[in-house]
Amino acid sequence: MFQKSTSFWPSLYLLSFAIPVPLVIPSTLNVSAYTGVLTSQSQTGPHKANAYIARNVGGALAKELQGKPVVVDIYASWCSKCKNIAPTLSQLKQQYQGKAHFIVFDVTNKTKFSESQVKAKKLGLGDFLDKNKSQTGSVTIISPSNGKILGEYRNNTNLSDYTSVLNSAISQR
Repeated sequence: MFQKSTSFWPSLYLLSFAIPVPLVIPSTLNVSAYTGVLTSQSQTGPHKANAYIARNVGGALAKELQGKPVVVDIYASWCSKCKNIAPTLSQLKQQYQGKAHFIVFDVTNKTKFSESQVKAKKLGLGDFLDKNKSQTGSVTIISPSNGKILGEYRNNTNLSDYTSVLNSAISQR
């Protein structure tokens, strides 16, 4: 069909440079544009992303949250990551009872999400929830005085990661 010509193959080679072909590599990385934390599905700690991404929730939280670090859990009953971190969060709640505020935003279905939105707006976390509603299995530790995100984890069962951030936040009060 094709006759071997001396100009065909070099022309094809040169043509390959003229036609850009995007290289797409699948990845399990997620970037939370609101919090600026780069996470992977199996990671055990936070990784900072680009500096231009916001590292706070937009300002101080509600008065009732002041004085203690705030631990926010984005939860859904169907989420395997949520089930995976549940024992760790239970230990954390026992260990820091009275020392930190624990908030769960349930995004299991539309009804639960609507209830969580009302709660989030009341607490000064409305924008945070709207931008992180798909990040089930994530836990974010926030300073209530300025809304600064102190740590964010996804599918992390390592208790010491949470306790180091909480201990630091509590000692700085």
